[in-house]
Amino acid sequence: MSIGNSFSKTVDVIHRAMDANLIRRDVIANNLANAGVPNFKRSQVNFESELKRALETEKERPPLELTLTNSRHIPNWRERDYRDVQVRRVLDYTTTAKNNGNNVDPEQELTMAMENQLMYTLLAQAETFEFSQINLVLR
Repeated sequence: MSIGNSFSKTVDVIHRAMDANLIRRDVIANNLANAGVPNFKRSQVNFESELKRALETEKERPPLELTLTNSRHIPNWRERDYRDVQVRRVLDYTTTAKNNGNNVDPEQELTMAMENQLMYTLLAQAETFEFSQINLVLR
């Protein structure tokens, strides 16, 4: 893999993670806004674990890859493109934190909001570092 491809992939992954953090911020804000609404069920964002799985398929091939002799055969391994991973909002309807059926814990949501903000700041710093490395090479 060349330097340009590595740089563009890294920046693209950082951008996707930052976009997921922005969606997560909106979901957390919605959860907090509805903390007192009866029977409201909180949502959460699922992105990082799916992105990790997609990135791992690029590195790992199974020790024995099956040969497909028919188009209807099911492969035992399929490389997954990280660009196909989408941000998913997942509704947590299995838990209940209050007697009114609401499952939003404001303290937990505020902690997640702080973690999300810190992660966004770290991603912005990582992107700044990537561009500073290119800037250093161009000088």
